[in-house]
Amino acid sequence: RSKICATFTPSLISERKRRDEIISVPMIQSTLKRSLDCPDPDPDSQRAKAPRSTLNLRPKSGSPLLMLSLEEVCCRLYSPGEDMIYETKSDFSGYRFLANSGKWFLAVDSRSKLVIVDVFSEERIDLPPLESIKGGRCKFEVAGDQKFKVRLINDTVFFSSAMVEDVEDLRGLLWVDDKNGDYVVVWQFECSEFVGYCKKGDDHYREINTRKGPRLELQGLCDMVLKGYSLYVLTKRDFIRHLDLSGGQDGFKDVSENHRLPMWTPCLSTKEEYERLRAIKLISSTNSIAVTTSGEVLYVRSNAYETSTLERPRTFRVFKRDPKDLHPSTYDTRLVEVDSLGDEALILDLGFTVKVGIEPNSIYFTRGDRILHNKVSCLDMCVYNLATKTIKRFPGLSNLKVKDAQWFLPS
Repeated sequence: RSKICATFTPSLISERKRRDEIISVPMIQSTLKRSLDCPDPDPDSQRAKAPRSTLNLRPKSGSPLLMLSLEEVCCRLYSPGEDMIYETKSDFSGYRFLANSGKWFLAVDSRSKLVIVDVFSEERIDLPPLESIKGGRCKFEVAGDQKFKVRLINDTVFFSSAMVEDVEDLRGLLWVDDKNGDYVVVWQFECSEFVGYCKKGDDHYREINTRKGPRLELQGLCDMVLKGYSLYVLTKRDFIRHLDLSGGQDGFKDVSENHRLPMWTPCLSTKEEYERLRAIKLISSTNSIAVTTSGEVLYVRSNAYETSTLERPRTFRVFKRDPKDLHPSTYDTRLVEVDSLGDEALILDLGFTVKVGIEPNSIYFTRGDRILHNKVSCLDMCVYNLATKTIKRFPGLSNLKVKDAQWFLPS
């Protein structure tokens, strides 16, 4: 078995010709390390070979990359355009990545601390401890290794009962402004009614209650997207709650539109999909929201099917509000289906559409249940074309034991 590792630094170092080579060459804007340390597949196996490429190719700046969390090692970066795998310079052992923004990733470390890390360097931003959350109806306390105790407060008096939350259930969102370094972090324990957030310069988190306070149709949480200082929440009753987190000491402001009707999708029949895909049964179905470059909220449904072959097809349908829903005379409406994203593409891990460095009119997907996990969670690293209804996967990654993956768009 051959092994090639390439460490990318600002200067060139002479090549050492031996079994394990270490080579330095310039790369992107920051420091990266490439590692192709995958066992060769069995000659009789039909599995694809590991991605290989020449050392003088470079990842395209601004093109989507995949952050891969692996079982045997910590993580790898995959560049689909080059079919190359890279190893990060820093050792992220013990980290679990929750979200990303550009080259920055929000992670929880082995001490149950939230941090922001630059995956192309060793830069790290430590965030306030989770138990620092203030200004609401809950108080967090450390309750042993990887666990937190959550107590409810009523008029400064603790209720006797408490919930115990596991760090494995921690979810998060991140936005970083590359121009000035400002950032926003949002986190929640899955199925908890409390959401915490902080901005650059804060020494504690502020609480957003998803049940107490907002009007009935804006209560609860099924999915959420963070774009700049705007937090979009898909509520339990399929309405969109829009919060502005840019406020100072006053915290957030609810700027939700007063829609009379929820995000109802048309009556969808899967019979045609079953027949076209020769499917046997539906494996998983996820509903997500996303935001376009113009600020319009999209509703995305994804279905994964089982067939009689090894192939597991996946379908996507995208919807938006019918403009007539805004008219006061409308009493019954459904979302309308979006057939094309034009020159934009949707990176579902980020929750919004982009125009630069992507395959237009496509959906970049890994999983649709990043905020609220399904009982059957299907990791599926792919790019789906809305026009042709075709899906592109990356067979070269089949030799890697991937636990989780996220698309990200380096700036």
